[in-house]
Amino acid sequence: MNYLERFKVAPGSKVKLRKSDPADRDDHKSHKAAAEEIAHYQQKLRELQDLLYAEHGHSLLICLQAMDTGGKDGVINHVLGAMNPQGCRVAAFKQPSPIEAAHDFLWRAHKAAPARGEVVIFNRSHYEDVLVVRVHNLVPKAIWSRRYDEINDFERNLTANGTQILKFFLHISKEEQLKRFKERLDDPSKHWKISEADYKERGFWDDYVAGYEEALSRCSTAHAPWFVIPANHKWFRNLAIARIVVEHLESLKMQYPKPTVDLKCIRREYHAAERDA
Repeated sequence: MNYLERFKVAPGSKVKLRKSDPADRDDHKSHKAAAEEIAHYQQKLRELQDLLYAEHGHSLLICLQAMDTGGKDGVINHVLGAMNPQGCRVAAFKQPSPIEAAHDFLWRAHKAAPARGEVVIFNRSHYEDVLVVRVHNLVPKAIWSRRYDEINDFERNLTANGTQILKFFLHISKEEQLKRFKERLDDPSKHWKISEADYKERGFWDDYVAGYEEALSRCSTAHAPWFVIPANHKWFRNLAIARIVVEHLESLKMQYPKPTVDLKCIRREYHAAERDA
């Protein structure tokens, strides 16, 4: 089975994250054993992004969501970093600015959506408005509960205009998160990432799980699917996401555009210049 199907949340299904093993690594024995496959899919990503940029008929939006330390930055650096930055950018969604807060919750997401030929990665996304606002009661339930339908409509509008949407939940265990917090404490180069809020948010783990399960269940659609990616093993997380993106882009059957000049004429001019050199 390809990874597009293996890790996809089937539209209409009821997600229970406890049934997904965050330490899953398929049949790969180790990072070393998978290194060649990871390199293969990184190369394919570069090739397919170049094709996407040249064809200029589609755009790609990748949404990354996770618990703290889930690996969003790692995915961007190790997987999506393989792409040409000329046609790829990252949009981070933190606490809304005063200007963003003065608009509807989808305004900042729509503003950051990709243009044709472009790949955009959302580091966190519009789903924060049915996650953190729900867990911390930042808006009434009557407001956030209707946002699932609004998100589905928003994503349907993007896909109707040529945007391909792939959404990844990086699934780590609570134990793995604590291990990664300790790694940050032990590594001076990562001290800047540490905040008291990270540890306080662990107290809301079950509330976040419930929020993610509802978002994944209600907003995984045929046009904008969610994928639950086992993320305890960073290398397998990277491999799985790279492979899914490659499999999806290959399914588009993209073609390089035809030349806009007379190649025979250009070749004649080239050979003439070569003779005169």
